[in-house]
Amino acid sequence: MEQSMEQLLEKANVLIEALPYIRRFQGSKMIVKYGGSAMVDHELKKSVIRDVALLKLVGFKPIIVHGGGKEITRWVNRVGLETEFVNGLRVTDKETMNVAEMVLNRVNKGLVSMMEKTGLKAVGISGKDGTVLRVKKKLADGKDIGFVGEVTEVNTTLLDTLLENDFIPVICPVGSDSEYHSFNINADDAACAIATAVKASKLVFLSDIEGVYRDPSDPSTLISEMTVPEAKQFIADGYAGGGMLPKLQNCIDAIESGVSRVHILDGRIAHSLLLEFFTDRGVGTAIIGEAEEKYYSI
Repeated sequence: MEQSMEQLLEKANVLIEALPYIRRFQGSKMIVKYGGSAMVDHELKKSVIRDVALLKLVGFKPIIVHGGGKEITRWVNRVGLETEFVNGLRVTDKETMNVAEMVLNRVNKGLVSMMEKTGLKAVGISGKDGTVLRVKKKLADGKDIGFVGEVTEVNTTLLDTLLENDFIPVICPVGSDSEYHSFNINADDAACAIATAVKASKLVFLSDIEGVYRDPSDPSTLISEMTVPEAKQFIADGYAGGGMLPKLQNCIDAIESGVSRVHILDGRIAHSLLLEFFTDRGVGTAIIGEAEEKYYSI
């Protein structure tokens, strides 16, 4: 169908609106923590990969850190193991760790294949490769929950090499301790640590939440921007409940460690990455440092 002049002008206006954001962040490193429904729904997967392709083509340097919790649970149950969580962390004995590592590597290579089909150069690795993620055992309220790791060090040598050679690193959150035992890592924690280590300009949490709401039952209370002091006050006032609390704390930690901006986006919205980065209002919540220029007033 032939497009009207109004439709063509609308497309032109979208490109014009995106220009200042492209100019500002061109050449910068961006970490996308990829999880939730966008990893399960095939059409959403394609939407995310296309977004990453466009971001790469306009000059961003994306690094993907993915989870795989739903798929791990499915396979753990399939092989007859029990699933147990403590404070949102999966209790991971040796057998569960073997299943988790197998599943995460399978998910990893699937994402790489999709990227390669779009013409992107991608390399799938785990945090064990090149000792990218060194960990120690993580406890949950003092309780030993098995092979669950807390990142203690990020070696960026391999990541820098891949980026310099125009590859997109796709990382599954498995690391090793000083004795080279494998540990499962919370993907949010891994993304935060990597973003800090590579001095990323942006860290994106792509999951099944729309952003930060002052009142989760009222969609009109979505907060488009929060400074770190505002985010800390938000937590202190008791607004951040459930899974939002650790996610918001990760955002604060990343900003205080040198990341310029952290975004919480709903991966169930097609092209949410592009809508957040290249439009004046965005679709999620951006957490920024106190001294940072307001994102929507560029």
